[in-house]
Amino acid sequence: MTATDPAIKIEVDTEYLEQQSDPDEGKYVFSYTITIINLSDRAAKLETRHWVITDGNGHISEVQGAGVVGETPVIPPNTAYQYTSGTVLETPLGFMEGKYGMTSESGEPFDALIPAFRLAVPGLLH
Repeated sequence: MTATDPAIKIEVDTEYLEQQSDPDEGKYVFSYTITIINLSDRAAKLETRHWVITDGNGHISEVQGAGVVGETPVIPPNTAYQYTSGTVLETPLGFMEGKYGMTSESGEPFDALIPAFRLAVPGLLH
């Protein structure tokens, strides 16, 4: 079992990319900017990611892999790392959540949980 570390805080900002989307084809493109804040007194390295993506129809897809955007960043104490990525949904509403597999400065593995966040076309009432 892997421990979680509350000293890693995750903030998310999302955006609907209307010009890249095609609702008639069931293609809704969203970007998300993640800020990973290391509130501890030790560096932490982001090793893996695991996303669970749920669209408005309840269809779930999972994405797992090494690092984020081609990087496995080391986040020094009391600093933040930020990146932007994206996803495509078949519906105008969905949710993402997941976790980062991280390693402490001393080599101990732990998970940083990514709280669920909403992806929605602006003006959507659901």
